[in-house]
Amino acid sequence: MSEKKLFSEFETVSSKQWKQQIQFELKGADYNETLVWESPEGIKVKPFYHNDEFENAITAIHPAQPFQIVQKIFVHDVELSNKKALDSLNRGAESVYFTIENDQIDCNELLKNLPSEKVIYYFNLPFLSVDFIGKLNAIISTNGLRAKLLVDPIGQLTKDGNWFNNLENDFDALNLLSSKETQAFININAKTYQNAGATVVQQIAYILAHANEYFNRILSLNQPLTIEVAVGTNYFFEIAKIRAIRLLFNTLAKEYNHTFDCHIIATPTKRNKTLYDYNVNMLRTTTECMSAILGGADAVANLAYDAIYHKDNEFGDRISRNQLLVLKHESYFDKVNNPADGAYYIETLTQQLAEKALDLFKDIEANGGFITQLIEGTIQRKISESAVKEQELFDSGKEVLLGTNKYPNKNDQMKNDLELYPFVKQNARKTLITPIIEKRLAEKLEQERLNNESI
Repeated sequence: MSEKKLFSEFETVSSKQWKQQIQFELKGADYNETLVWESPEGIKVKPFYHNDEFENAITAIHPAQPFQIVQKIFVHDVELSNKKALDSLNRGAESVYFTIENDQIDCNELLKNLPSEKVIYYFNLPFLSVDFIGKLNAIISTNGLRAKLLVDPIGQLTKDGNWFNNLENDFDALNLLSSKETQAFININAKTYQNAGATVVQQIAYILAHANEYFNRILSLNQPLTIEVAVGTNYFFEIAKIRAIRLLFNTLAKEYNHTFDCHIIATPTKRNKTLYDYNVNMLRTTTECMSAILGGADAVANLAYDAIYHKDNEFGDRISRNQLLVLKHESYFDKVNNPADGAYYIETLTQQLAEKALDLFKDIEANGGFITQLIEGTIQRKISESAVKEQELFDSGKEVLLGTNKYPNKNDQMKNDLELYPFVKQNARKTLITPIIEKRLAEKLEQERLNNESI
């Protein structure tokens, strides 16, 4: 029996014919003004995409593989952190992301009895100590664990305003670690850019420029790099963003004869999360995790619905973990190779975001590179300008957060539920550069509502 393609008996309709029909249905209204809208990145989004307008598909950027469900744990009490890691792994987590507070933490006790098979352990280090990393590396090797150390002096500079020590000493330490047989340790913490209000194009370009500094300054960078990204609410753009990051990173890496693919950890953004009507945060994080998975993230660490105002708690952790378990085991999000393949809209977005980000990256490099532009304040200014535009859209109601600036519940009371301060903290101190400040869109409105609760 001969094979016959589905719907082959139907005549092919070209994009030109579709557009003519749409124009007819508009009854004289202008096609571009009515149906084409422009994103903050300057990308014109059309109402439909057709294969006869699409020349080069981006094939199999990342093959299907089970994305890792990550549980984040801030290590303060070692014994409690160890118990929480074991409990999380028993309840569905597949990776554990430890943030280690200081170099006095006993990592032998922290990793005691933790399973070694199939689990990846991330160690986020907000300090830089060659001795501590050496000891931690030995413990990891002895226990036969799969691990990645997350060390990012440039990320420290962007978020804190200062290096761990200074530029020279920090990169001397990285070069020393790179010369040893150490677990993969170079991290690019790009969450700050998104959470501070950078556009998608800026985020991709800054990740590329951030990585290029490490390629240039570490003499023998013979290990995969980890990239941490925050995923926003623009569903298709965020899918394309992660695809474009991987595409451009691999293009850049080839220039340095670096043969490792990047390892992407994605987490939902805090920028659109809200204090009031907080259950809506679960809807936001679900679609953001979906974007991360379909975009090809290697690991996803969900954000608890109450993370901005509650301390870590078992209920919030369980709900956020279960969201990923449903996506993985009931929705089968990890079963298809390059799920965006053939989706002409996403393919086009990927190409356009990559092209615009590459142009911005080239501009950064032509003007001294990423660190130079941080010191000059150019990067901070550009992000601030983008953040202000987005804030204006939110304040005017054009960018909607349901339950906050649209259909708010006036009877909602939050003042007595705050365990954490949910707003930007002012900490006047001397810094080398102006740090990139993360800020949620709803902060000003929420502060006004909190003040009114006591009236």
